[in-house]
Amino acid sequence: MSQVHDSSTSVLPKYAKLGFQYLVNHFLTIILITIISTLFIKVLRFGPHGILSIWNPLQLDLIKVQCTFFVVIFVLTLYFMSKPRPVYLVEFACFKQPPHCRLSSAAFIEHSKINMSLDPKGVHFLRRVLERSGLGEETYLPESLHYIPPQLTLTAAREEAEMVIFSAMDSLLEKTGINPEHIDVLVVNCSGCAPTPTLSDMVINKYKMRHDVKSFNLSGMGCSASVIAVDLVRRLFQAHANINAVIVSVEILTPNYYGGKEKAMLVPYCLFRMGSTAILLSNRKSFRHRAKYSLLHTVRTHKGADDKAYGCAVQQEDLEGNLGVLLSKELMMIAGEALKLNMTTLARLVLPASEQLIFAINFIGRKIFSLKWKPYIPDFKLAFEHFCIHAGGRAVIDELQNSLQLSTENVEASRMTLHRFGNTSSTSLWYELSYIESKGRMKKGDRVWQIAFGSGFKCNSAVWRCNKTVETPIDGPWRDCIQNYPVHVPQVVKLG
Repeated sequence: MSQVHDSSTSVLPKYAKLGFQYLVNHFLTIILITIISTLFIKVLRFGPHGILSIWNPLQLDLIKVQCTFFVVIFVLTLYFMSKPRPVYLVEFACFKQPPHCRLSSAAFIEHSKINMSLDPKGVHFLRRVLERSGLGEETYLPESLHYIPPQLTLTAAREEAEMVIFSAMDSLLEKTGINPEHIDVLVVNCSGCAPTPTLSDMVINKYKMRHDVKSFNLSGMGCSASVIAVDLVRRLFQAHANINAVIVSVEILTPNYYGGKEKAMLVPYCLFRMGSTAILLSNRKSFRHRAKYSLLHTVRTHKGADDKAYGCAVQQEDLEGNLGVLLSKELMMIAGEALKLNMTTLARLVLPASEQLIFAINFIGRKIFSLKWKPYIPDFKLAFEHFCIHAGGRAVIDELQNSLQLSTENVEASRMTLHRFGNTSSTSLWYELSYIESKGRMKKGDRVWQIAFGSGFKCNSAVWRCNKTVETPIDGPWRDCIQNYPVHVPQVVKLG
């Protein structure tokens, strides 16, 4: 009996919370239904003669009808003119890395040992980083970095750019069937490679785009550049109607090869891998029923820091001599503040009323009445079905999973993308979205939260709504391995 009593008691708070959420989230609907039902009952009580006695005195002449009609039309016109133009994500394509670019962890360590002239201590450091990185054995680096010594020339960088960008673009054009001449806006984001002519010029010349295409080349934006590009297109769409835009997100690794021995720089050297994504966006009504997703919100936040905090990560030996992959204290604080600002702004836009009310009560209790309550973390799982967290490293995913109280399935796409492809910079969000589609999990009405971090320090978000249930794709970067995922990724994978 006691067990039954304890079980029922533990269930009560759960159902009480669900009831509270339903009541608050549907408060206006409940009030409206109550008012309409009350009026309907009263009208029934009047009967036909009572209704006619009320209606007859209302003498509506033609002028009053015309004025009312004009006001209604005027208000509706203002409403539709003030609505922002839609942003449709028609299709996207991720670069599928060729098999000959695969580099195992053992080969990576051996090449680094020779190219950097590392001593045994340095080799030991690299091995321990890779063992705890969350990367698998099938990540990829460009051909230029497979050579000993690596070919760090502008020609090699151009060849890498042509391979990853043109492959993604070819796949996008094949999927959509769009003519390059119908592309009105082109945005290429690449943080670490800004040649002249630009990468956007390279794309325009390759695909013979129109001479008046509006092109943008974004550099130095870090791993959050893809969301920045989406926000740029969103703003352009508000100024121009009936246009198509293509975003190419890429990171060229050849000119960014690090050949030194500083530990803070060796960590990103171990994590970054090659990748690219091409995305077709449009605000044309003809794409309304064809597009996969609609953009709901973009939120960009920036938290300033001095140059010392711009390092990606540091490695530190703890008191027991075990290696931990940790963000520097200064950078962690700045990243946390940027995420907090971003979440605060986004919460007002996406969270249901019940979560906002609980958060407000908690905040007032702590700040005004000095109550010793723990800060309430809103349940973002009530606002989103899918999460795409930048696969910048295991520590980043772990931190956001804990902070947002996400389940293992919520961060599965991020962890598996890190394991299969490594940190592909700004394109990782799209490899994750492709993973969710390849698993057949994207249903009509589902909402996706893309969270990206970048230099500066930036935290940027994009929120999408699925317009139609996405059929499991037969192509894409996961086509030959999706059946093997998810896989268990141990905290430490011994490399010998």
